[in-house]
Amino acid sequence: DREIQNYNVAYFMASTDTLEDNTGFAEKNGATFPILADPNKTMCEAYGVLSPHGYASRWTFYIDKEGVIQKIDKQVNAREAGKQLVENMDALRFPRAT
Repeated sequence: DREIQNYNVAYFMASTDTLEDNTGFAEKNGATFPILADPNKTMCEAYGVLSPHGYASRWTFYIDKEGVIQKIDKQVNAREAGKQLVENMDALRFPRAT
């Protein structure tokens, strides 16, 4: 999370869980980023990430400042997600914070 803050980007996690469940998850895991609660699955359906089991697939969308999706990472490893984010943002030449 700390390395991600070196970039001039906004990031958040989306989940089909309720706001209460997401708040508990954030507290338990020390999450310092926003978590979007999508219990109605509207956003998940719009982005095509809703699994057949009814939960959000663990994908990362890299969207540039013009709103264009530059990459969709469908192979996210929860333990390595922060490292993967930094590597992909570097490869995509996302701007670093000044």
